[in-house]
Amino acid sequence: MMQLPDDFKAKYTRLLGPKEAAAFLAAFSEPVHHGFRINPLKQNQPKELDLTKPLSHCQFGYAGEVSGKTVAHQSGAVYSQEPSAMYVGEVAAPRLNEKVLDLCAAPGGKTTHIGSYLANSGLLVANEIDHKRAKVLMENVERFGLTNTIVTNSTPAIIASQLPDFFDRILVDAPCSGEGMFRKDPDATSYWHLDYPAECAARQRQILSEAVKTLKPGGELIYSTCTFAPEEDEQIIAWLVNQFDFEILPIKKFAGMDDGRPAWAGGNPELANCVRLFPHHFNGEGHFIAKLRKPAATGKSAQKAKPVRNKKQRRGSSTTASLTNEQRQLWEAFSKAMFQELPIGQLRTFQETLYSVPNMAPDFGKIKLVRAGLQLGTFKKNRFEPSYALALAVRPENVKQKLTISPADWRQYVHGDTFRVAPELKKGWYLLVCEGQSVGFAKVVNGTAKNFFPKGLRFQVN
Repeated sequence: MMQLPDDFKAKYTRLLGPKEAAAFLAAFSEPVHHGFRINPLKQNQPKELDLTKPLSHCQFGYAGEVSGKTVAHQSGAVYSQEPSAMYVGEVAAPRLNEKVLDLCAAPGGKTTHIGSYLANSGLLVANEIDHKRAKVLMENVERFGLTNTIVTNSTPAIIASQLPDFFDRILVDAPCSGEGMFRKDPDATSYWHLDYPAECAARQRQILSEAVKTLKPGGELIYSTCTFAPEEDEQIIAWLVNQFDFEILPIKKFAGMDDGRPAWAGGNPELANCVRLFPHHFNGEGHFIAKLRKPAATGKSAQKAKPVRNKKQRRGSSTTASLTNEQRQLWEAFSKAMFQELPIGQLRTFQETLYSVPNMAPDFGKIKLVRAGLQLGTFKKNRFEPSYALALAVRPENVKQKLTISPADWRQYVHGDTFRVAPELKKGWYLLVCEGQSVGFAKVVNGTAKNFFPKGLRFQVN
C-alpha cells in the first residue's frame, strides 16, 4: 500500500465521505495506467504499435506502453502520454488557423496534442518559464514535426505586456500540488503538506491574472491541473468567474469522468461543467479540467496592455534577421534539389541558423525565444547543412533525395555511426526513411552515409 500523508487522507475523507474516500485512497496502490498518442502529421501509422485498445475520450489515443528506443518514437510518430492527461488536449481542441498559447507547456505532451488539431496551420506559441524544461519542450516540438510552433521562455507578465488580446485560445496547465501524480511518482508525497495546495493556488491566480490579458475577447481559456485539491480546481474557477466575468463552458464527459463539485467552491452550479478525473472511477491518474470563455464586452476583464516595441526589432522575432543574397542562393539551391514541396513561412536567420517563422507570428518584443519557428539548418562556408528538425518535419513523399534504410542501419544511425550504402549512389544529402518514417538526414560520400544525428540525442538499441 502507498504511504499517503495522514493530513491528505483526513482531508479527502472529509471532502468525499468515508465510503468514497476509502475507494479513492485505495486506488493509489493500484497499477499506473499507460497510454500513447499517434501523430496524425506523420506519414504512416507505425507497424510495431498495438492499436487494439483505442481510448474513447481521445481520437489519437490508445492504452498501452511504448518504448522510447523505436523508430516510431524517435521519428515522432508516437508520443507517450498518460490517459487522463490526454483529455486536456481533447478539450482544448483548437480549430484550424487559430492562434493558440500553451502557457505552461513543458515537457510538451499537451503542446503536441494541440499541434495535432492545428495540423501546422495558424500559430502555436509554447511557453515554459524554466529554461532547462524549455529545451525539453523544444525537442518534443521538433520530434513531433510541428512547423507552426514557436517556443518561448518568458513570464506570463511579459507575454501579456507584449501580446494583449492576441490569442484565440489559451491553455494553462498550471503548476500544482501534483496530488494526481502520487501513484505515478510516489516521491511527490514527500513535499506535500496541508497548506501546499493553498500556496499553489496563489501562484495559479498570479499566472491566470496575466493569461487573461493575452486572450481575445470571446476567446477560450482551458485550465487544467493534475491535483484533486478544491483550492486549485473549483475555487480557482470560481475566482476567475468572479474576477473577470468568464463563462464556464460545458465539457463532454465520458465513462468514469466526474462533474466538478460546486459545493467545494461556493455553490455555483455551473462548476459542474468542469471535469474531474478520479483514479477510482477513471483508468488514469488524477486531473481537473475547465473550459471558459472570456466576455466579449470589457466588463471586469483585464485592462488591455500595450505592447512594447523596439524600432530595431524586425517582424517575426526580435533576434532574427533577413538572409543575405549568398544565404538565400544556398538555401534555394538545396531546397530545389531536395524537395518536391516544402511549405514554409518567413525565412529568417539567427546568427548562422536559418528558421522558417510562421506567417502569423507577431513582433514578440521582449518575449525570449527558444525556437523562432522551424529550424531549417545552418549556413557553413559555401554550403547549407540541413537540420534534424527539418528532417522530422517533412513527409517522405515530398522529398526528391531520400534513402530507405533497414532497422539495422537505423540502429547504427541513432547511435551516431556511419553505415554503408550502394556505391553508385550519388554524393549529396539524403532524407533517411525507415519503416515509412522520416528519421533524419545523412550525407552520402563514396558509398558511406555520414551521420548527422544530433550528439545529445544519440542512444543505443540492444
